[in-house]
Order: sequence, then structure tokens, then C-alpha cells
Amino acid sequence: MTATTTTHTLVVEEGKAGQRVDLFIGEALGLSRAKLKKLFDSGAVKVDGRAAKKGLLVAVGQRISVVVPEERREVVPEPEAPLAVLHEDATLVFVDKPSGRPSHPLQSGETGTVANALIARYPECAEASEDEREGGLCHRLDIETSGVMAAARTREAWTAVREAFGGREVDKRYWALVTGPLADEGEIELPLRHHPRHPDRVEPALDGGEGAREALSEFRVLGRSGEYSLVEVRIHTGVLHQVRAHLAAVGAPLVGDTLYGGREEPGLGRFFLHARALGLTHPVTKQRVRVESPLPRELLEVLERHALPLPAAATPPSP
Repeated sequence: MTATTTTHTLVVEEGKAGQRVDLFIGEALGLSRAKLKKLFDSGAVKVDGRAAKKGLLVAVGQRISVVVPEERREVVPEPEAPLAVLHEDATLVFVDKPSGRPSHPLQSGETGTVANALIARYPECAEASEDEREGGLCHRLDIETSGVMAAARTREAWTAVREAFGGREVDKRYWALVTGPLADEGEIELPLRHHPRHPDRVEPALDGGEGAREALSEFRVLGRSGEYSLVEVRIHTGVLHQVRAHLAAVGAPLVGDTLYGGREEPGLGRFFLHARALGLTHPVTKQRVRVESPLPRELLEVLERHALPLPAAATPPSP
């Protein structure tokens, strides 16, 4: 990891005089208390050229310099890690993410993610995304979710695809196995927000309000067997856990998704959600590209156990 620093110079204006210097800096630079403490302890804060203590009261006209260390969040290449490439060209790479593997590292030096394997084969991806941890990936999938992911090999392509995701121009389709009553097809337009008591999940925000995010999903049932339905879901927005929370909200939670009230499936070890297909406009050729991911073996076995025929459009992967 390469360490760099950024020096910020702040000038105290009227209206800020008499404020504690640590609070003044924290407000100006948006730094946490923990980060501020480290800066003062290391002598990184100077007022008019002299090292300052955090309790100092600032005066009008004083010049405050703050040297903030920054870390490049580089991804460790893992050439030995498996990576299934579904499609590639000079600009984009589409990979097949397995369940149980995170999309990209959260901490420096972390391995075992899709991004680690990706940059080992395509090192240019490390420079494509703004955050190097992402390894050029243009979006994320939950750890337990399998399926197709798109990565860019240039910064221009990454920016274009990210804008397409934000502009609802990407066709994102998931396959989910659910239980419970569900119409043959429908639309779920239900805002979502982080659950106030459970930060690892979201909840419906019927009244909108603070933290509510617009979320829109369309679904159609591909097959039924007893209480079980195989459903294709197209999401027009990209809210955390959107497919899981939306289907649970209408009384049809994912099989294996106990966080949202889903029925356990013996031997599965994950919830049944697969990113089946991505469709987008290529940032260079401007042609429409659609890439599909076959259902992994463990999900095919679940369908077989419940006597659910595989849709004709799906092709089983090789053993």
C-alpha cells in the first residue's frame, strides 16, 4: 500500500473566532473525532506555523495547516483464484461471481474477492475505478448472491457504465426462488431505508421520510411447484437488498433468506438469488450488449428437488 499526504490550508474567518481548533477543522474537512485525534497526536496540525493542541481557540486571520495522510486502497492480485469470464472485449469484462465471495475488499490487504482475481488477469482494471478497491467493477452483488458482474478496463468506460447504472439504463435481471402467494407478474414500487435497529438489513419506508430511497422492481413467475415459485425480477433502481426486501414485503421471501423471513432449504447454505443477466449499451461501440450467467449447480439441484422445470432459456453449467 502506498501512503500519500494532502496538506489543507484553512483561514479563520469572522464568525468562527473562539471555536476550538479541532472542531473548526472537523467541520471544514469533514473528519471524524478519531481521525482528528490522530492528527493532533502526530503533530500534523499547525496554527500560524506552530504545532497546535486540539483545545486551542482560533482567532480571525489565523492560518491553519493540516497534513492528512491518505492511503491508496490497492487490491492484492490473486492469480491462483478462480475467475469465470462470461464475455470480454478491449473495454469491458463480464465475470460470473460465485456465491460466498465478496465483490471487492473492504480493508487493505484483504483477499478472496472477485476484484482480487479480476486484476490478476486484467491489471488495467485497478486503475479504471475511482476507488482502487473496486478493481474496475461497475457495481456490487451481495456475498451470497451469484451471477454476472460487469467490470471496466478504462476509466472512461467505468464512468460511462456507472452513469448508465445511475440513470436506470442497465437491464438487471435476477432469478429468485420464493415461497408464498405471488401473482404471475407485477410491479413493486416501494421505498426502502436502513432498519433503525438492524443495520444489516433494510425495511419498507411507506411514509418516505429521512433515509428513504426510491425502489422499483418488476417480476414475472417462470414456474411453480406447490408453494414454490421461480421468479425473474428486473430492478430499475439499485437499493441495498432490493430484490430480497421487495419480495419479502409482498409475502414471497426468498428461499434460504432467513434475514427476511425466508424458508430454510436443507443443504443449500445460501439464499436463492442469482444475477441472471445484464444488458447495457457498450460505452465504445454504442451497441447493446447482453450477458447471461447460467444457474450454478447448487441452485439447479434445489429446483430439481422441488420438481421445478428449468426455463427453456436457461442452460445448465458444465459439472
